[in-house]
Amino acid sequence: MQHRIKTFKTLSRAAAAAAFLSVQALICIGTVYWAVAETLGLSAMAALALGGIFAVPTISVLITAIRMAFDAETDPANQ
Repeated sequence: MQHRIKTFKTLSRAAAAAAFLSVQALICIGTVYWAVAETLGLSAMAALALGGIFAVPTISVLITAIRMAFDAETDPANQ
């Protein structure tokens, strides 16, 4: 089993990649949330409930993006 390369360079690259992927995911998920809320004409309370429903998969997507970025940037084969 190979050890991951954890230097400032690889970790900063992983953080940058994770930030980029996270912003892209938040934009996509936020656009879908906005479209659904506006199409259905939800009240403030219903929009908050919909936001809570969207929060669970959003957190899952963000965790996956962060893990993928870390694994890709610290993999010795990519160095």
